[in-house]
Amino acid sequence: MSYRLMPALLVLVSTFFVMPTAATAHGGHGGARVVDVMTFNIHHAQGTDGVLDLQRVADVIEASGADVVGLQEVDRHYSARSGWVDQPAALAALLGWHAAYGANLDSPPPAGQTERSQYGTAVLSRYPIVASENTHLYNAGKEQRGLLRATIDVRGQRLDFYTTHLEHTSQDIRLHQTAEIVDLVGKKDPAIVVGDVNAYPDAPEIATLTAAFDDAWEVAGHGSGYTYPAEDPHGRIDNLYVTDRVRPVTAEVVTADPVASDHLPVVSRVVIEPRR
Repeated sequence: MSYRLMPALLVLVSTFFVMPTAATAHGGHGGARVVDVMTFNIHHAQGTDGVLDLQRVADVIEASGADVVGLQEVDRHYSARSGWVDQPAALAALLGWHAAYGANLDSPPPAGQTERSQYGTAVLSRYPIVASENTHLYNAGKEQRGLLRATIDVRGQRLDFYTTHLEHTSQDIRLHQTAEIVDLVGKKDPAIVVGDVNAYPDAPEIATLTAAFDDAWEVAGHGSGYTYPAEDPHGRIDNLYVTDRVRPVTAEVVTADPVASDHLPVVSRVVIEPRR
């Protein structure tokens, strides 16, 4: 597919919510907050069976017990391939959660449509999202990528949660993008960065991230952590990174429904430590 690029470097994002259902999130101890976080490339809700099914995506998220989810490959009135649906709003409604969206591709409404055609990333959260911002990353003429930040109120504790989807054809571009991500997160703590990084753990662009953040899988995961392709995974490219005040205690690849997308999601339970 030939995607249309938007030249602006910094774009406004949409934040919206559906009133949450009864919370099942974990309590804290000694001022800490325990949160289950997920990264999930949903392939615009088209599964490996070719079926478009947002409910199936919502079911995977709900069954995982996640509280905050970073999504990649999310359509918003994008095209007929996803029925012109506002996917982040639809998923928020299915879960009863809050959502923020960052459009990395953004075009005027095509003929016969009234909404802008958008494609990008999203954050879904059981907790209120109090602010959000999407920053376009270096792309050198390739498909536009971005870093979406959602600032979340986790029972009185601020958490900066980021989701991204890095360039898939050029290591040089990914090196630029990971350096930008480290700069954009800066000294924010607690913060979590998740996404489809399109690179294996031993790649130099991943070293840029792990020099600044802890890899949740390396801290708390077991086994290969392979996530792609979903039905026969042989690569770990869907990752979660955390800052100093975020301590991963578990990390697992969610394999309950490998047909829901071409990527498997990863979920990690983390403890957000109080300020000392």
